Amino acid sequence: QVELTESGGGLVQAGASLRLACTTSDRIFNNYPMGWFRQAPGKEREFVADINWSGTSTFYTNSVKGRFTITKDKTKTTMYLQMNRLKPEDTAVYFCAAGPEGRVRLGVPEYWGQGTQVTVSS
Repeated sequence: QVELTESGGGLVQAGASLRLACTTSDRIFNNYPMGWFRQAPGKEREFVADINWSGTSTFYTNSVKGRFTITKDKTKTTMYLQMNRLKPEDTAVYFCAAGPEGRVRLGVPEYWGQGTQVTVSS
C-alpha cells in the first residue's frame, strides 16, 4: 500500500524553480512530521528538510537554506518543497517521508514515497 505519493519532478536549467508535492492520508498528514530526502547518482540518500505535524516548525540542511521552502496544505493533505535557484548539484531523486517525532530527521522514517527525479542542467 502506497502511503506517500510524490509528483512535480522534471528537467530544468540552473537557476530555475520547481515545486515537488507529496500527497498522503489524513492519518499520516495530521499526526506525523514529514520531510524530504534526496539521493544523487552514486551517493547516499541525504536529508533535505522536514516540517512538524502542524506545519509550524521547519528545518533545512545547510545546502538548501534560503533556496528551498517546505510547507504543508491541510486542505489537500499535501506537503510541498518549493525549490528556487536550482543548481546542477541539486540533481537527484527526491523522496518524501513521514514518521513519528524525531525519526524523519534521523533518516529512519516509518513511511517513504517512491521518489521523483529532479535534473538540473548547467
